[in-house]
Amino acid sequence: MAERAEVLAKVQEILVERLDVDPDAITESAHMRDDLQADSLDLVELIMDLEENFGVKISDEEAQSIGTVGEAVDFIVTRAD
Repeated sequence: MAERAEVLAKVQEILVERLDVDPDAITESAHMRDDLQADSLDLVELIMDLEENFGVKISDEEAQSIGTVGEAVDFIVTRAD
């Protein structure tokens, strides 16, 4: 099982690269759309990045339920090997 702190650090790294946002803005409570200004295309690419980096499969329904950075981390921690 993946360590939560490691997953959070990697998710933050992906978000900084994908969204060009300040790393300090990426907290677990940060909402992808509202706080980090991610649009629909950003979110699709982010899901693909998470699948690739963590070896998880995220369905469209599951992706809809991931709104915050913390929810993304929770999903990965519970699914990653």
